[in-house]
Amino acid sequence: MVHLIDSFHLNTPQVICVAVIEAAPGSLVIIDCGPANVFENVVTELRKRGLPPEQVRHLFATHIHLDHNGGAWRWHKEFGTIIHVHPKGAPHMVDPVRLLGSATRIYGDQMDYLWGAIEGIPESAVRVTQDGEFIRIGALDLQVFETPGHAQHHNVYWLSSDRLLFAGDIAGVAIGNGPILPPCPPPDIDIETWHSSIAKIDKLDPERLCLTHFGLFANPKAHLNELSARLSAWADWMKSALRAGKSEEVIVPEFQRFAEQEILRTGIGQSGVAVYEQADPAAMSVTGLSRYWRKHHPEALAV
Repeated sequence: MVHLIDSFHLNTPQVICVAVIEAAPGSLVIIDCGPANVFENVVTELRKRGLPPEQVRHLFATHIHLDHNGGAWRWHKEFGTIIHVHPKGAPHMVDPVRLLGSATRIYGDQMDYLWGAIEGIPESAVRVTQDGEFIRIGALDLQVFETPGHAQHHNVYWLSSDRLLFAGDIAGVAIGNGPILPPCPPPDIDIETWHSSIAKIDKLDPERLCLTHFGLFANPKAHLNELSARLSAWADWMKSALRAGKSEEVIVPEFQRFAEQEILRTGIGQSGVAVYEQADPAAMSVTGLSRYWRKHHPEALAV
């Protein structure tokens, strides 16, 4: 059985969803635990559902971004949870110094407020995944697929028995009835690779997608088509702004207005815009997409 827990990040609903699977009697599996500052919320919610957090034996990280798995160390420290993670992400779970440095450059003195404390995990508790492998835990069979594009260290986890894919960020951000947006933070955004990962997911033919931001979605083909189209549209929008000679400081408010209008067109209102901004800050996508063009296609920016 799969349980979806709203972690109430910064006391806001529908920002970070934590998936919990009952793998076997006495054995729970988490997909993306969220940052350290939601740990107590998730533990409390597990207990309310009659699921002892001490039974969380395994945590599968879709990737190591702090909003997804910055709190993984707490699960190991409190309950001895084993962390499964992409080979490029595993070293940063063990020694998060570089991860902390890059995140601090982005978030500055908001780090602790946004994500809570971050600590390393003993290497013995970190299990490196392999593309395509099956991992059996009790009666549960999860298959790992590497899906770069949003991050080099991104995995999805396929529960074929339920035709359910735990998609992290590679299948976008979707809040309620709002649009499906591609979160594009630095430093790893690669549009072509992301499209390839979308095609890889589509080939599995899932019946449902589970997004960390936020929850379960049916009709995956339409979902992925919308995401793919918007990913290309956002990349083209950013290319045009950069070709016009605009700085990121000028682009950020323009892109925020552009993204806000896309959200508002779905009718979810300003409160929905605020939740999207918390889950997927527009300024991060400006930096990530600008870096993509300058790194991968500088020739396209020539006037």
